[in-house]
Amino acid sequence: MKLISKSKTFGGVIESYSHPSTACNCEMRFSIYLPQLTSKSNVPTLYWLSGLTCTDQNFMTKSGAQRIAAELGIAIVAPDTSPRGCNIEGEDDHWDFGTGAGFYVDATQQPWAKNYNMYSYISKELPALIESQFPVNNIKGISGHSMGGHGALTIAFRNPKSYASVSAFSPICAPSKVPWGIKAFSKYLGDEKKDWEQYDAHILAKNADANSIEILVDQGDEDEFLENQLKPRSLVDSCHESGNKIELRLQPGYDHSYYFIATFIEDH
Repeated sequence: MKLISKSKTFGGVIESYSHPSTACNCEMRFSIYLPQLTSKSNVPTLYWLSGLTCTDQNFMTKSGAQRIAAELGIAIVAPDTSPRGCNIEGEDDHWDFGTGAGFYVDATQQPWAKNYNMYSYISKELPALIESQFPVNNIKGISGHSMGGHGALTIAFRNPKSYASVSAFSPICAPSKVPWGIKAFSKYLGDEKKDWEQYDAHILAKNADANSIEILVDQGDEDEFLENQLKPRSLVDSCHESGNKIELRLQPGYDHSYYFIATFIEDH
């Protein structure tokens, strides 16, 4: 790992690193907040997955989460949202696909399959690295925003015993049905929609074992993407059908921004 930056806040430190990734076959970046408590004992970790166009920095600079993480003694890991600089034709052509838009899937289609393996990176490689190199234990939570909320939910549904908590802000709940998801899935995974189901939260929820997961979702009711891209009611209906607990909080007047996240991050 290569240390890129380090800053002190709320008694702890935020550090940013780059490292070679075997899952993504390139250099990846992440930021980590380590509370002061790590000087005495290993602490649990919250993995935060960010949304379209974001990097590992957005959450750390805009959410205000370090204050409550310091009080509770929780580390926070914020990975980047995709591989970068892989010299793939078209990777920088669209804001909602390619660079900054890995969608937390393992791509099967060329030319993306070599590098765009964010599911394996987030669910396997990164936690193994964090737990081997930092003063954290193996207790993990996962959360995220928008595309990252989609990632947090799908990874948790597929690995329900791995996470002590699961939550999301404004998640893309039914990507197989919405423009963002259809665009990404068709290019990363191909046209066979059966292959999309393993990365679709509302489908995974419908097929999940009863009482296997408990979810908190915060959603602003003035989010401009609510009806066309996010569809949280699809997730709620699927959870109720399978017998899993979900709390959807529609927050009056809030939009899709980090002002919304900063307001309610303490609950997550």
